Amino acid sequence: MYKKLVITILLTFFAFNANAGSDGDLALKASEPEKINDCFEKLNRATFAFNQGLDKTVIKPIAKGYKNLPDPIQKGTSNAVKNLSALITIPNNLLQGDIKTAIINTARLAVNTTIGVLGTIDVANKMGFPKYEKEDYGQTLAVWGVGSGCYLVLPVLGPSTLRDTAGSFANVLGGDPWYNASTHGNNEFLSERLYLTSKALSGIDFRANNIESFENLETNSIDFYASVKSLYLQDRENKINNNQRGNIEVLYKDENDWEEIDNK
Repeated sequence: MYKKLVITILLTFFAFNANAGSDGDLALKASEPEKINDCFEKLNRATFAFNQGLDKTVIKPIAKGYKNLPDPIQKGTSNAVKNLSALITIPNNLLQGDIKTAIINTARLAVNTTIGVLGTIDVANKMGFPKYEKEDYGQTLAVWGVGSGCYLVLPVLGPSTLRDTAGSFANVLGGDPWYNASTHGNNEFLSERLYLTSKALSGIDFRANNIESFENLETNSIDFYASVKSLYLQDRENKINNNQRGNIEVLYKDENDWEEIDNK
């Protein structure tokens, strides 16, 4: 009851703050993007600097160590984390009215969790299942018509918006009662601890795969903060519109999850 009350208050707060204006265009968009204001720029830049320091002293060294692990271990970890993310995706498929995809992803989860040894092997992909696309509560709020609100940089988690931050609270606090797989019937199949562990592993896996990409981006950016913000907002809009253009895929959080930078 307490969790539901907290989520309701947060969603109400962010909904009332979801109509902020804009401070410019995003250059790589073919059509006019949603305009998002950097209302908290000074605070955001300070948090961004803190995150960079944390990355250089803690996250990047861990990612380098992870990258030196045998490929099968890295691939298995990546597959397992991706499989767990389906526990967030499927309820959001349903909330967005996409019943067909929810059924497909439920079957994918069942196959990979059982035959695929807890998701370490992507058997569903080998069986020809459609490409898996992650969904989260921030995307669902957008589908429901909630505006993004101001841009926000979260400590450790990184780029976000007010709407996506509300979605992240729903992920952590709300759980997913659609999956009551606990033998005790307490709806804790994806507990907060397991969720946060999966997010940490996902972040390390992403960081390890993009060490050089981030170094190049930082070196070639006049304003690294502005570059990351622009890329993140473009990537989120593509995901909300289910429009993977393939030219740029960016950053992490969400719910939402970091995605690999892909410059095709």
